[in-house]
Order: sequence, then structure tokens, then C-alpha cells
Amino acid sequence: MSTALFFAFRLPFQVQSIASSVGKGLDDRINDGFMPFAIWWENLILSEADIFGIGIPLVLIVLILGALFFTLYFGFVNIRHFSTAIQVVRGKYDELEREVPKLKPAVLAVDGDLKGTIKDEGHLGEVNHFQALATAVSGTVGLGNIALVAVAISIGGPGATFWMVLAGLLGMSTKFVECTLGVKYRDIDKDGTVFGGPMYYLSRGLKEKGLGVLGRFLAVVFAILCVGASFGGGNAFQSNQAAAQIIGLFELSGSAMGSIIGLVFAIFAGIVIIGGIKRIAKVTEKVVPMMAILYVGAALFIIFSKIDLIDDVLTLILTEAFNPMATVSGGFVGVMIQGFRRAAFSNEAGAGSAAIAHSAVNTAYPASEGLVGLLEPFIDTVLVCSMTAIVIILFNMDGAFIYGDVVNGQALLQNGSRLGGVNITSLAFESSIKGSSYVLMIAVCLFAFSTILSWSYYGLQAWKYLFGRGKWIDLTYKVLFLVFTVLGAAITLDAVIKFSDAMILALVFPNMVGLLFLFPDVKKEFVNYVNLITRNKSK
Repeated sequence: MSTALFFAFRLPFQVQSIASSVGKGLDDRINDGFMPFAIWWENLILSEADIFGIGIPLVLIVLILGALFFTLYFGFVNIRHFSTAIQVVRGKYDELEREVPKLKPAVLAVDGDLKGTIKDEGHLGEVNHFQALATAVSGTVGLGNIALVAVAISIGGPGATFWMVLAGLLGMSTKFVECTLGVKYRDIDKDGTVFGGPMYYLSRGLKEKGLGVLGRFLAVVFAILCVGASFGGGNAFQSNQAAAQIIGLFELSGSAMGSIIGLVFAIFAGIVIIGGIKRIAKVTEKVVPMMAILYVGAALFIIFSKIDLIDDVLTLILTEAFNPMATVSGGFVGVMIQGFRRAAFSNEAGAGSAAIAHSAVNTAYPASEGLVGLLEPFIDTVLVCSMTAIVIILFNMDGAFIYGDVVNGQALLQNGSRLGGVNITSLAFESSIKGSSYVLMIAVCLFAFSTILSWSYYGLQAWKYLFGRGKWIDLTYKVLFLVFTVLGAAITLDAVIKFSDAMILALVFPNMVGLLFLFPDVKKEFVNYVNLITRNKSK
């Protein structure tokens, strides 16, 4: 480890020297080559449907209508069983697991579970409820909560916050469905290693319903897109915004500075991801609480220090959600789309990605982990994104920047310059707490690092589904993943947002098709688990 740490600090200076000798504009050349693909991909995935003369991205329609359906079908599980979810994470119902007899891993089939053995299989999970939640939260609570909330507020104004929170609340029900399915249809190897996620519930679940060909096709499509999403939103975007924060705060210069910072991130990430889900879980269960305390603590301090303005902020959020100011393009629908889009990118409900982490949990009952999963959008969007939004709106009460005047993801400041993403949030924090930009930089790096770790696992699982489970197959993916860590830090925010948004939102199409076929299976698991809890309470 000491050797790795030495090279982590030594290598950037060697690379900077090499980059300087090669010539200027390395980051610019990388960006110029990447941008055309990012634009094409964004236009493809965010194709719009014309509804009453208003263009609304199809993917957002699918997400919101799907989330609304699941919320109603499961009787507002996101609200009625919120406390139950917390109790599951706390381990209150762990005794139920001990009542189920164990079977050896050898009884598990390769292409499908033996009928009725899901309860026995659950004991072979690799992490506990809290570790699964921490890993999944670290994958969702990332720089989207800091940087892209700033982009949403800059473009859509304060009203975007309302739609972001609403999408987060509805998304809790979708997350419940996909995480339950992730555990129900997972595969466990003979050595106890878990393989799960939408690839498995799409192929296995639909096969049970006589739709094997469709299920296999959707699973392969999802796996391909998941690998791409792990390179984009789960990796490149994170290193991009971490690099932007470091470069801006310390006023670093150099045509290859972004690439150098990305290389440092890649080295540290590589050290951890080699150890797999167990090492990732151990790191994230420590990093997630630390970054939450650091970031949320600073945000709450700012909010309470300006408590007299909170009623004005809330009024702005509610009124402009339906009647936005003239400078915001697209009117009411434009604001709504910004809020939904940012929530979808941030909490990933409907994308299916978090089901990969939750499938590794040690539980006998799939619905127990579904309940744990619904906490994610609440933590990610309802809490963290809302706090970021309120801090930025407080900062702009005196007109620090103009709502709606955004070019390439950057808002127009009073002094005529432009800032975007994480730098807007940093400015908002610094204006209230002098020196807090350094605290935010640490939080940004922790957010970025933890998200990169979690998404490396998501992408690797998808990669293994496509190409097999060999050692060299693992290594090939990890090398490619770390290349995108460097690439992301080198290109512009606008290019990264286009690529990252589209990659993660593309997962929605194959995943939601599967959810709409398989939700009755979730209902059975849910009723079974709730009845079990009820009987346990009556003892």
C-alpha cells in the first residue's frame, strides 16, 4: 500500500512534465474528439414526444408514469412502510432470517434458481442490509447532488426543486420494486459470490412467464448500457467535477491538469476496486457517513443561519414550480423537465443500477431489501438534493446569477463571467461560510470517489454477464473503467452531462419493461414479508 501511495503522489508530476513536452491542449483535444458522440447520444436517448405542442422526453414520461403506478399499486409503500424500512436497516427483523434453514450453495442451478430455494439462497449474500444500502447510496449520492442540482436551478429556477422532490418521493416505489426483484432472481456461485441486478431478473423473470427470448434480449441491452453508464455518469462525470473543483479552488493551470487529477483518482480507485464488493462495501460504509456529516452539516448550518429567509425560499419553490419567471425557457413544462431529469439522474430510480448492489445482501426475504432500497431516493433526492437547492436559492436571493441564462451548463454571474455545476454550489457555500469551499472540495472528492467505487461494481457485474466471469475479463473491464476516470477529468462539463445523462437514462427503457411484467412477483414477496413481520410482532 505504501508503494501505491508513493506513486499516487509522485506520478502526477512526472505525467505533467511529459504532457507539457508533448504540447498544449491535451484536455481540449480529448474534449473535441468526445463532444460529437456525446451530442449524438443525448439526442437519441432524450427523444421527445409532442404532447399538446410541448416536447417532453419519452424517458421521463416512462419514469414518472411508472413510478406513479407502482406508488398506487403498492398502496403508497414509500410512505406507509418508511418506518419499517428503517427498522430493517437497524436489524430489528434479523431474527426472522435465523428461522430459515440453510442449504449448501451446490443446490443452486446455474441458469435459474431451484424452485423454492430463494430463502435458503439468501443466507449466502456477501453484505448486510446497511452495507448494501451504503454501497447503493454511495452510487446515487454523488456529485449529481451537488453539481447537477446547481445546473437544474440555474436553468429551471427555484421551481425545479419542487419537481425534483416529487420525482424523488415517487421514485422510492420504483426502487422498492427493482431491489426486491434484484434479490429474488439473483445468481449465487458455488463459492458464495453473488451476481444480480436487472440482467438477471429480466432474463430469469421473463423466462418464467414464457418470454425467455424477450428477457434475454432486454438483459443484454441493459448490460451493454450499464457498462456505458458506469463509464459515464458513474465515473467520468464524478472525476470531471472533482477535477473542476480542485482546479478552480487552487487556481491550477496547465493544458493537461484535468488529466493529471483524473489519473490520481484512477490510482486510488484502482487500489480499492481490485478487492471487489466486500472491500467496496467496507470502504463505502465508512465514507458515506463521513461525507454525509460533512456536506449535510455545512448545508444545515447555512440554512439555519438564514432561517428568516426560508419562508421566502419555500414560497419561491412552490410558486415558480407552476408559474416560473420569464427568463426560464420552456415555462412550466421546462421547469418540470429540469426537476424530473435531475432527480432521475441523481437517484437512478427506474434505471435499475442500485438493484445490483442490493442483490448482494445477506437476506432470506427479497422484499426486506426492497424496503431498504426505497430509502435511497429519500436520502439522495428529498434530503441531500433539497438542501443543495435551498443553499443555492438562498445564495441567489440578491441576484448573484440570472436564472435561465445558461450556456454550456454555466450560469451568467453578476460580474459577467460564467460558472457552472459544482463551482456554483461552491460559491454559494463560500458566500455563507468563509473557507467552506475547502470543506466542500473534500466532500466533492469523497462523493466522487465513493460513486466511482460503487459504479465500478455495477459495471463489472454487467460486463461479467456479457463476457463471463474469468480473471482476465475482470481485469479488462477495470482497466477500461479507470481510463474513463482520466478521460472524464479532461473533458468539459457540457460534454460529460450530455453523455452521462443519456447513458443512465437509457437504462430505463429495458429495465421498466421488465418491471411492468414482474411487479406481481414483488407483490407476493411483499405480502409474505409483511405478514411475517406482523406474526412476529404478535408473539
